[in-house]
Amino acid sequence: MRLLVLGGTEFVGRAVAEAALGRGWEVTVFHRGRHQPPYGVRSLHGDRTAPGGLAALAADAGGWDAVVDTWSAGPRAVLDAARLLRDRAGRYVYVSSRSVYAWPWRRGAAEDAPLVEGAAADAGPADYPRDKRGGELAAIEAFGEEGSLLVRAGLILGPHENVGRLPWWLTRIARGGPVLAPGPRGLPLQYIDARDLAAWILGGVEQRLSGPYDLVGPPGHTTMGEFLQECVRATGADAGLRWTDPEVILAAGVEPWTQLPLWVPPGGEWDGVHGSDVSRALATGLVCRPVGETVADTWRWLTRLGGTAPLRPDRTAPGLDPQTEAKVLAATGADGVPGTTPEEGASGE
Repeated sequence: MRLLVLGGTEFVGRAVAEAALGRGWEVTVFHRGRHQPPYGVRSLHGDRTAPGGLAALAADAGGWDAVVDTWSAGPRAVLDAARLLRDRAGRYVYVSSRSVYAWPWRRGAAEDAPLVEGAAADAGPADYPRDKRGGELAAIEAFGEEGSLLVRAGLILGPHENVGRLPWWLTRIARGGPVLAPGPRGLPLQYIDARDLAAWILGGVEQRLSGPYDLVGPPGHTTMGEFLQECVRATGADAGLRWTDPEVILAAGVEPWTQLPLWVPPGGEWDGVHGSDVSRALATGLVCRPVGETVADTWRWLTRLGGTAPLRPDRTAPGLDPQTEAKVLAATGADGVPGTTPEEGASGE
């Protein structure tokens, strides 16, 4: 198989390129040259946002069985690339997001849930949900319903993460001491390892899949408690998880998802965040590795970098500052003794 990855040097794009190389595919990556691509790919350089930025791609005589595009900003870049490639590629895979669904998300919702309005390709960037939906529409406009595969990814974790969610938890727990653990500890989490996402995408190309697919692990693949315990285990830190009721955390003004990555309080408008129906993806080959493997592999990668993960320039670093964490812990009356297990922590039932 011949694969073109638009990007291919960071996180999801890199995982796709590496997985394709592992299958013996011929891989071309089109990127700006700011990051080293995986060994074994063929590189073309260009900036999709600059005038004439697709020149190297246009001049290349190659053709591909599929294109994978992970673009996250204004959809004009998707439309321009898809139009350029529609007679040179068999399928256009656009890595979209569950954010294209109208908020609030309904627990148990699937690919037929209501969508946001897509941003217009001839306008500037709008917001993340509308830009991603606009990218979907751009792929469909160029490749049609049957020639485009829309991968609506959920929360993505794993090595090379450049959003900072799992790296924040790992570095926080590695510091040791009492750690604010947002309850309930049995809260189901939905996420997908970038490598499992990549494997499904390549399988989708082989199966000639089209249309939208929600790509995230099944509900209950892990829990908040298991996730944080794996972070403690991977780092080997002398950290104590202090399980704290959601009401206490919210009353302190702590923002779910951003200040405490991955976590949202149960019920209310957040109820569907970790409750997506992914039966369609599971039926077409989605396999998700254990949470301990994702956490441990990410920690090994992070330590090779010296403990500081890269962060995309269009994203704000997530995480809770130490002063706010200490204030919330003080309000719970936590004793601060390291080594507390989830079963021994304060509240969070």
